[in-house]
Amino acid sequence: MQEHQDVLIAVLTEDQDDVELVNSTLRDAGHVAHCHWVESTEAFSRFLHENRVELIIQNCDNYKETIRQVIKQKDAYQPEVPVLAMQQQVDEAHILDAMKQGACDLVSTRNRERLHTVVTRELRAFRIECALNSTLQSATTYRKQLFNFMEGSSSAIAYIQEGIITSANRAWIELFEATDRDEVIGLPLMDNFIAESQAAVKGAIIATLKKKWQPGEKLIAKSQLSEADPTTLEIDFQLAEFDDGPYVQIRIAPPEIPPEEPTKLVHEALKRDPTTLFFHRAQFIERITKRLAKKPASGLHVLVYIKPDDFSQIAEKVGLIASEDVLAVLADEIRKRLHPRDLAGRFEGTTIMALLERGNEKDAEAWARQLVDYIHDFNFKIDGKELRLTCTIGVCTVSGIFENMDELLAAVVAAHQQGKDAGGNTAAMSEAKDEDTKIRRHDALWVKRIKAALRDNRFRLAQLPIAGLRSESSNMCDMLVRMVDEQGDAVIPSEFLPAAERNNLMKTIDRWIITAAIEFCATQNPDRVFVRLSQQSLQDNTLVDWMEAEFRKQSVNPEKLCVQIAERTAARFIKPLTKMARKFRDLGIGLALEHFGANKSRFQILDILKPDYIKIDGELMHSLMTDTAVQESVRSVVSAANQRKIETIAERVENANEMAVLFQIGIHFMQGHYVQEPEIILQEHVDVVQTSLETIAKR
Repeated sequence: MQEHQDVLIAVLTEDQDDVELVNSTLRDAGHVAHCHWVESTEAFSRFLHENRVELIIQNCDNYKETIRQVIKQKDAYQPEVPVLAMQQQVDEAHILDAMKQGACDLVSTRNRERLHTVVTRELRAFRIECALNSTLQSATTYRKQLFNFMEGSSSAIAYIQEGIITSANRAWIELFEATDRDEVIGLPLMDNFIAESQAAVKGAIIATLKKKWQPGEKLIAKSQLSEADPTTLEIDFQLAEFDDGPYVQIRIAPPEIPPEEPTKLVHEALKRDPTTLFFHRAQFIERITKRLAKKPASGLHVLVYIKPDDFSQIAEKVGLIASEDVLAVLADEIRKRLHPRDLAGRFEGTTIMALLERGNEKDAEAWARQLVDYIHDFNFKIDGKELRLTCTIGVCTVSGIFENMDELLAAVVAAHQQGKDAGGNTAAMSEAKDEDTKIRRHDALWVKRIKAALRDNRFRLAQLPIAGLRSESSNMCDMLVRMVDEQGDAVIPSEFLPAAERNNLMKTIDRWIITAAIEFCATQNPDRVFVRLSQQSLQDNTLVDWMEAEFRKQSVNPEKLCVQIAERTAARFIKPLTKMARKFRDLGIGLALEHFGANKSRFQILDILKPDYIKIDGELMHSLMTDTAVQESVRSVVSAANQRKIETIAERVENANEMAVLFQIGIHFMQGHYVQEPEIILQEHVDVVQTSLETIAKR
């Protein structure tokens, strides 16, 4: 109770001295008491009718009515107000009798200290009860207003608690084609969504409850609203707190169908193959030519050539007409694995080509291998028949060695042929012999530029923040490298790192990055930064000792740094890396395996290297949203990591859907453009690895 809040008290007594006793006792105790003398039953009724009282004190020695009669009279006007009894002689029997009649307590007129203590207690309890009742009343009123708002909304709105729909408006009932509310209330929300969307919806609900869902984010999910194809819905999630606990509000805006002119629809349809719904060959070539004229913002372009193996046998089994249905299903499965910036077209016959944008060449190869494995296990159901097929994919990185489109197309076709010659059912990278000379000429130019950039201090460090999913975000980031050319323009790693790797320059670049990262730790004090090591550095026996010296020079705790190695590189150089990993642990340096695939057979490497983190391959992120098999595979990787006390990080998270699925699966951290774009954090770095620079300058 607030010390100086006004208190209106009715004192029931025939002796006015009792009023002065109560008034002086409470004022001496710090209460601003206004005691009203009530000397009769009639006066008591008038007072209750005209005033809001907070406490009634009855002197049982000087008032004719019994406590029970006073309470009955009081309840007719203000039933919630407490009654306190007072008399000269008080013992346990008297207190019990007074409380049985309905008084909150009985106090003695001789014990003023107990009087003000009991009054303080009862006033505090009364005000808390009033506040609670007011809150409950407000909550009830708010819920009524909220329900009225829901009913008038054109958006479908429902409230979810523990996965169950507790209330829904008419728009929701109409959207999901229910007869009435009884068909909706009490049912699991997941019943409204197809299997491939359920992980994302569950994850979004969990993220909302943990206050990790960003306001304004929309989840894209599919629902089987009718016998037609699943309907795509945009869903908003919002946390709502009511008196009986937290709820999640789900709002689905009515789909906007922009009017299209019939001629426009026909024109657009003519650009696409009716079976695969990909662009026709001419349209595809036109679009990728325009796309290749501009360099991607990050990563590189990769052309892939996808063709089913022995498709003539499929046609014999299901017939020529139904074989087009097989191709349509194949195209749909490919479409699910394409990123928003990817382009695809039906090139010729059963061949589908796609231009991908990926982080590096290995990412593109991983994408192709995952697609090959998926199609191998996929069960095609055509006209009541079940069949299997395999495909071979040629993969060719778009680079400066190709002078025109014809050379690029010839290279990817040749890569596909290499896969066919190897038996099919595989993904093959372009390795044409006539490319060697072009690559050497291409590298010669880049080597000069890389050496000049190192010599002129034109490398830059950029950070990609790593955000927490299971708890509050730690101050962690992934360190990326950028090169600035002679004109001051940024050069993305995919343009110069392949040449650096082929020409033994990565060890020097790695040391530049490590030194810059240690300097960043010294000035910015992050929790942990991640830096990559190339396969050349894994074979460098002097690296760990050099790193230890750099930490001493900058007075930085080695625990700030975590080195990361691609899983396939780690498996290839497992022996030297095992020795190096022990030295890292002795210093306190962390170890992470990146581009970790969803393959149970790879768990052995975790027991050998004992990494602190594994980064789930970013190439899985896109298919993770819709492929329940991939979701279960990633879930098994997370489970294996948790058993080994290894934390998991998802690479290249691009949107809220991916984040929601990751949340539901149990990933610890995420990085990617959904979290934040890479940001340059070190503009200048002086005298990095001077000995190495002098060495390469002489080459």
